Amino acid sequence: MEPILVISILGGLIVILLLFGAPFKPARFLGQAVIKVLIGALFLFFLNVAGNQFGLHVPINFATSAVSGFLGIPGLVALVAIQQWVL
Repeated sequence: MEPILVISILGGLIVILLLFGAPFKPARFLGQAVIKVLIGALFLFFLNVAGNQFGLHVPINFATSAVSGFLGIPGLVALVAIQQWVL
């Protein structure tokens, strides 16, 4: 799939979840978790695009998306450090 299409779909899902929300707490919690994982995937996508010049690539999967989504920028930095020095 084209990167623009993926970004458009993810952005659309985030906007829909933010606008309509969820009527009860478990669904709201699940929706927020999904949004954080999607944002983490976007963080990793942009990191891979920018890091391509430096030979940096962090795989985008559920685990890495969850880490970068829930922990934010420090989680992203931790993933890069693990990728560079441990693996």
